[in-house]
Amino acid sequence: MSDITIRRATADDSPRLTRLVRTSGAYRGDYAAMVEGYQVGGPYIEHHPVFAAVDGGDGGRVLGFYALLVDEAELDLAFVADAAQGLGIGRLLMEHMTGQARAAGLDSVRVVAHPPAEEFYLRTGAVRTGTVPPTGRIHWERPELRYDVA
Repeated sequence: MSDITIRRATADDSPRLTRLVRTSGAYRGDYAAMVEGYQVGGPYIEHHPVFAAVDGGDGGRVLGFYALLVDEAELDLAFVADAAQGLGIGRLLMEHMTGQARAAGLDSVRVVAHPPAEEFYLRTGAVRTGTVPPTGRIHWERPELRYDVA
């Protein structure tokens, strides 16, 4: 795999980021309702720090991305393409996210995780702080975690 770079996403990335979310293997079966019809819209991308991991050697193919809500000190979205998992891209994105959070003056970043992703967040430095109960279309408890970045 060629060099991976992380760049600020733009509104033009909306279709690619949306496709990455909707095709995620982590959201099959019982979890499919979470991403059905989900869209990572251009205005969202322009309003929040959204960063994409891009394979520079493959025409800028988006391999993963994250969205940080600075005002809420929360990681809102984090996805790695199924075909790119296990290559260290998620770890690279979380290292970048914690650097961005630190630069924004945050002490910590909250994560309400998709249950199958909890282990990933723990491996990349987050600590579990509790559980978020089911709400709306989400019929399962979700782990709540925190990255300390200060």
